[in-house]
Amino acid sequence: MTTLLLDLLRLLPFLFGGHRQLALENLALHQQLAVYKRTAPRPKLRTTDRLFWVALARVWAGWRRPLVIVTPDTILRWQRRRFREHWTKLSGRPTRGRPPVNPEIAALVTRMTAANPLWGAPRIHGELLKLGFHVAERTVSRLIPKRRTPPSQTWRTFLTNNVPDLVSPDFFTVPTARLRVLFVFFVLAHDRRRVLNFNVTEHPSAA
Repeated sequence: MTTLLLDLLRLLPFLFGGHRQLALENLALHQQLAVYKRTAPRPKLRTTDRLFWVALARVWAGWRRPLVIVTPDTILRWQRRRFREHWTKLSGRPTRGRPPVNPEIAALVTRMTAANPLWGAPRIHGELLKLGFHVAERTVSRLIPKRRTPPSQTWRTFLTNNVPDLVSPDFFTVPTARLRVLFVFFVLAHDRRRVLNFNVTEHPSAA
């Protein structure tokens, strides 16, 4: 690694001059030669060697030409693995979420709600401010215990429970063969489907 740094410093003037391509190619060849000298007869790459080629592939389009120690596909695979590791590390960092609520405030909201069932979040929030507890009204609303309301009966249950008291009125007209019009009104009870009231009236104009 020290030899590679010396080569980099030696080629540094050429990297910013007109011989950038030649300087990068020489640097790539020197790096591979250093690997052969260090791990002969079978080259063995270190993490720094892999990082060197990943970085070189990012800044130089002709990095494949002098590459002999591994295949270009291997370098690309290192790049993808490096990318995954980077984003996996970032996604594993703890994010700044909602700060935890003081247990004393949570307990106080619970007691206030139990003692004053008609108080909502705005009223409890105002009382907390009077006591010196600075907390958002939204947080107070989240801390209020949810009241369980009894489930309402279904329409079928309502009909079953109230059938003896239910009636259905109806009204219709009946034309007769003598061109008269009769008005029929009746009331039907649902418990036994019996007629409670029945009435027939003739149209006044026919009188």
